[in-house]
Amino acid sequence: MSERTPPFQGIYYFYIAADKGSFKLAAETLFVTAAAVSQQIRQLEDWLGAELFIRQHRKIVLTHEGEVLYLQAKKGFAHLQDGVRRINQDPNPNQLSISTVPSFAQHWLVPRIGDFRERHPDLSMLIEPTNKLITFEDSSIDICIRYGHGNYPNLESRWLMDEVLYPVCHPLYQEKYGIYSVEDLHKAELIEDRWPDMDWAIWLNEVGVEGGHTTLQFDGSHFVLEGALSVQGVALVKHSLVYRYLQEGKLVRIGNTALRPKYNYFLCAPPGYFHRDKIQRFSKWIETQVSEFGNKGREELNIVDTDFSLKWSGNSDG
Repeated sequence: MSERTPPFQGIYYFYIAADKGSFKLAAETLFVTAAAVSQQIRQLEDWLGAELFIRQHRKIVLTHEGEVLYLQAKKGFAHLQDGVRRINQDPNPNQLSISTVPSFAQHWLVPRIGDFRERHPDLSMLIEPTNKLITFEDSSIDICIRYGHGNYPNLESRWLMDEVLYPVCHPLYQEKYGIYSVEDLHKAELIEDRWPDMDWAIWLNEVGVEGGHTTLQFDGSHFVLEGALSVQGVALVKHSLVYRYLQEGKLVRIGNTALRPKYNYFLCAPPGYFHRDKIQRFSKWIETQVSEFGNKGREELNIVDTDFSLKWSGNSDG
């Protein structure tokens, strides 16, 4: 017999008809006509070269060949349904596990997460701060918040928030070295994040001013912020992470010029995960938080757009 795959629609119509014991009931289940069911099954019989039903008045009876095919089709569709359930079914519906970059977790998400917990007390939470891109296949993580380009293989990426970058320092450092405008940055010791778009050289070049020496580098914005908070120099920082420290007076912004980087924040997960109830609740909550944060503190900024920031800002490519 031919090893070519038989027509799937014919197999499915046959399975439903055999399961219901009637072309009419199969047609009602499939929302088609009985003639359409009969035609698909006749084409399948022609392909197989065997009769599958004995057609009697007002009923159908499986032939021996029909019985064999029905039992195998039943197993096959059960396996398919199990696969669909595994994709969409949540193995831990009462726990929400989030992976995100440490700086975002520490300075933006964690200070707000109490509001989510009050609204959804039925969910326990795990926040895993890491710069690594986790693989969902071998992880219990439900959703990621990533800072990047948003184009991650096999994941759905939903744009969450953009960023702007500007220099800040501790008030004591500002007073000690007299750094009150971007033109004063040449007197500063510069603290830098090693993330690609957090380069002081890029920022100074785009703004058109001279800076001091980069004397301290960290692998992560949370360390950069700690460096500024501990009076170690002037740090180039993300607005979303530093805004609350400016409000509290723990840090001061140098000048009003900000640069829009090429990366954005994205919610990322396998497409089927976004159908899960807890992911829908979290997505709605964090999007509301982002909306409320909005343009706070940006009103007085002169935001400099570059070619790469115009390309990426606000656009999800995932």
